[in-house]
Amino acid sequence: MPVSIKEVRSHSELHDYIHLPDKIHCDHWNWVPPMYADEWEFYDPGKNRFFQDCSTVLFLAEKDGRPAGRIMGIINHKYNKVHNEASGRFFAFECYNDAEVASALVTAIEDWHRKNEIKKVIGPFGFSDKDPQGFLIEGFDQPVVIATNYSLPYMPELMQQCGYSKEIDCVDYLMPVPEEIPDFYKTIYSRTLESNQFRLKEISTRRELKSYIRPVFELINKTYAEIYGFSELTTKEMDYFANRYIAVINPKFVKMIYDRQDELIAFALAMPEISDGIRKAGGRLFPLGFIHILRASRKSRLLTMLLGAIRSDYRNNGLDALLGMKMLESAKEEDFEFIDSHLVLETNMKMRAEYEKLGGTVKKRYRIFGKSLE
Repeated sequence: MPVSIKEVRSHSELHDYIHLPDKIHCDHWNWVPPMYADEWEFYDPGKNRFFQDCSTVLFLAEKDGRPAGRIMGIINHKYNKVHNEASGRFFAFECYNDAEVASALVTAIEDWHRKNEIKKVIGPFGFSDKDPQGFLIEGFDQPVVIATNYSLPYMPELMQQCGYSKEIDCVDYLMPVPEEIPDFYKTIYSRTLESNQFRLKEISTRRELKSYIRPVFELINKTYAEIYGFSELTTKEMDYFANRYIAVINPKFVKMIYDRQDELIAFALAMPEISDGIRKAGGRLFPLGFIHILRASRKSRLLTMLLGAIRSDYRNNGLDALLGMKMLESAKEEDFEFIDSHLVLETNMKMRAEYEKLGGTVKKRYRIFGKSLE
């Protein structure tokens, strides 16, 4: 039977869309389901504030009478206005290893973008760079970490067959937690603190953490402007991210630095890897899923870096070493063995050099694809 494409409009169609990846990845050893409560909220314009600045569409492909693929189209109008672009995105692209299905879904997204006068499409890329991005192209033997795509090896091949090519890559480093803090970190750390220009802030409870969330995201807005695909966050979007992740953040792995004016100028945030717990929970918190996730958090020996930033006028002042040393100390105290860098743009040579100083090696590479519609 030929492939049919329909726009997702009903609750039952959205259910098929959200749960299709479970079927596609049923034999995928590395598959981690999403937290389904989060998924339903993500696709709810009444709860996900990013819909307010974006045009979106969801397509579901059917073949032989059953769902065979899905894709989301996004036009971030705020981003396009700031960057004077006419670009669009595809996101959440999943299908079986079927070139016909892939072509039909991609064609549908391209046609939708053309109707909206879009000249270029990139993806996988969501509402912002905080959503999982890119297809895995190297490191299929490595465990995945939270907030990254769990794509299968054939997806990049299908993209190329649809006329897409490399836009940019992100790399993922894995670093051992050292038995002893490197001497160069200790030297820079001492020199930085002795200057009396900076104050390091560490916290111990989630209740205390809540008051620091908005300043952290305000710093992100100031420092991420040059990062590929970044769009400034509104206060509502900040609150959305905070509500989504605060329950799984361990305050011990939040490090902040303030200047003499008591302004936040740098921070680093990491969390224990909980993918094994989400897998055992089947992506559901209840009735017992939260227990699996909590156990995974406590038993994990892998710490994942999620976010970090240093205000531009304070870079090259040793703040990265100060944050790094305190994070390593906490990792060692909690018996972590490895740190995952999460995704780093391949062009971010300064950050890559810092990870390599600590013995980090690239274990995974993700590719964002692009195609001109002109």
